[in-house]
Amino acid sequence: MIAGLFRRAGARRRAVEGLHLAVTTAARRPGLYTRLAVPDTVEGRFEALCLHAILVLRRLNRLPAPASEVAQDLVNAVFTQLDASLRELGVGDMGVAKRMKKLGAAFYGRAAGYDAALDAGDAGALRDVLARNVLGGVGDGTALATYVQAADLALARIDLDGLLGAGPPFPEPGAFAPTPERTGDTTGGAA
Repeated sequence: MIAGLFRRAGARRRAVEGLHLAVTTAARRPGLYTRLAVPDTVEGRFEALCLHAILVLRRLNRLPAPASEVAQDLVNAVFTQLDASLRELGVGDMGVAKRMKKLGAAFYGRAAGYDAALDAGDAGALRDVLARNVLGGVGDGTALATYVQAADLALARIDLDGLLGAGPPFPEPGAFAPTPERTGDTTGGAA
């Protein structure tokens, strides 16, 4: 299926648009903000988008051709979206170029940090990098790290056809929310 898809430019574009929409939708899931403490701000939404795109790119980079082409198309789609968002916010042409350079550096820096922690299987390092980047240094990134590990594991089980067809199998964020047992609170919320 994939080989034929990449011979037709329109079909390829639609497939990547679908993947980009799935990543964007996952980054907007309410549980990320209400249950996993991702700040519901412009910065928090940028971080959630980057996180989900990076997770999909990790998988694409481990799949055979033409997955690398899909990965590049996905990066292009994400940055086109960011460019358009800046313009909608009223940032001028000169400002957009400068901010896009910063956003690109932030994106690739985060990708390196998340990849290193996930590749090493270092839950503590992943928690710390997520707390610093996604949570803005506020709070504990343990629940978010557990979500990211589960998402990475689910993505590792899907091939390119699955990614482009059914979409990335991101788990429900609310399932990873801290509970009294996870936080060490044994009072059950009683005062």
